[in-house]
Amino acid sequence: MGLNIEEQKAVDRFRSAVVEPSMTGLVVLDFWAEWCGPCKALTPLLEKVCAEYAEKGVVLAKINVDEEPFIAGQFQVKSIPTVYALFQGQPVADLTNARSESQLKTMLDQLLEKLPIQPGGGSPAQDIAPLIAMGEDVLASGDGERAAGVFSQIVEIAPDSVPAHAGLIRALALAGQIEEARAVIAALDPAMAGDPALAQAKAALELAAHRPEDSELAVLRAAAAESPADMDKQFAWASAAFAAGDRDAAAETLLRMIAADREWNEGAARTKLLQIFEAIGLEDPWVSATRRKLSTVLFG
Repeated sequence: MGLNIEEQKAVDRFRSAVVEPSMTGLVVLDFWAEWCGPCKALTPLLEKVCAEYAEKGVVLAKINVDEEPFIAGQFQVKSIPTVYALFQGQPVADLTNARSESQLKTMLDQLLEKLPIQPGGGSPAQDIAPLIAMGEDVLASGDGERAAGVFSQIVEIAPDSVPAHAGLIRALALAGQIEEARAVIAALDPAMAGDPALAQAKAALELAAHRPEDSELAVLRAAAAESPADMDKQFAWASAAFAAGDRDAAAETLLRMIAADREWNEGAARTKLLQIFEAIGLEDPWVSATRRKLSTVLFG
């Protein structure tokens, strides 16, 4: 997913030591270093309280920022000690300012009241909805590689989750990893095949599969700019722009085409725009806003 070997090893270590325990318990994650005096002062407090709360499902995990700079970077650690509480793979609270036993216990008690923690590491049906939402947020930001990393982790945790597989396919498509996305589809359980979320993911992959090289994309962009009345050139540019991840340019071009001649090529521009809506998802805010623009073009 765009990581080098050492970074992937760091992610694997983090998944084993932190993410997996956090699926059923509350992980107190302490970023520290040998040279950090305040870190050494905080360590006995964290160890004492987490040991007392172990039966309630609290686990202490420590990350040495000098040994794991990639993980510290992913959490944007600017100073140490930095302490987070993690549940089901994501931060749920910043505990850094809890420097006394009473402060730390108060914050942990508040979290334990709200979260479905399983003392003793039980294995209930895991609530991956927060992780799916996180992956969707990353996907919406346009970072396909990072979204693919998030969704691939969710798939490992919940291999029967259709939304996780669908998100992974869409993320890989956005990242231009077409063959990897097709491999995910090929390995799916046939029972998942008819799910609407997978239909959406396959539509996204189909559109992304036609992504041109950067040089070709520049040629198509220039041709469309030079010939604004040439519908074939506009359509080629719109299709390529979406495949390259520029959905705004694709939609704006297709809307102009529909406004100019909605019947061109048997309504090809409108059909393409509807395919884009399906690929992104009808509930997506961008799709909702663009559909309103389409309605304005069609009905005034």
